[in-house]
Amino acid sequence: MTETKEKKTTKGPYKRGAGVGHVYQTLHREIIELKIAPGSPIDELQLAARFSMSRTPIREALVRLAAEGLITTLPNRATIVSNIDFLNLSQFFDALTLMYRVTTRQAAANYEEGDLADINHWKDLYAKAVETRDVFEMIATNREFHLAIAKAGRNRYYVELFTRLLDEGRRILRLYYQSYNDDIPHLYVDEHEKMIKAIMNRDLALADKLAAEHADQIVRQIQSYIAADTRVNGSLAL
Repeated sequence: MTETKEKKTTKGPYKRGAGVGHVYQTLHREIIELKIAPGSPIDELQLAARFSMSRTPIREALVRLAAEGLITTLPNRATIVSNIDFLNLSQFFDALTLMYRVTTRQAAANYEEGDLADINHWKDLYAKAVETRDVFEMIATNREFHLAIAKAGRNRYYVELFTRLLDEGRRILRLYYQSYNDDIPHLYVDEHEKMIKAIMNRDLALADKLAAEHADQIVRQIQSYIAADTRVNGSLAL
């Protein structure tokens, strides 16, 4: 009696869905952590060889990355890792700072008790990531922490805009952690706790002030790091 072997859609040990997810997660992390530099070419054949898969799951993973703005297809059909727009960085920082302030202030005005559990959950996970110096988790949990605050403010337009800014700024935030050799001073971790207390006390003015200070120190640190470190300017494309 002959066994019927199940057909595989990839060359490697992954089923199709798992294969797409594996490629996506691996490339997503490497791009966010700047292990694959902005402007780097993306070659489907090379990726197929690297992951021991056919080009179909590779292509599906790239579609997901493109939807997040992490890779770009050029007019000549070449695909690259999306560049960081350093030329308009000051405008990005202005918008990001504004959203830190308005969403934290709105949360202080409008939060409900159930929101605090979600905010504290992400605050704790961020602190854990800082302790273990897991940069990818720092970036991911920081995003979720601030989005939980934005959602507590109950303005979906702010949430949508802040989501876009936080996602666009993930690789820029990587430079922030890099400037500290991935060892963040606990002072800045404590800023999250202070913001939560201001929200809980419905102190709108203090929530606004703390959010502005939190954003300002991040912006100053990144700007100083970019200005001082020629490796950043030389290795990251505009």
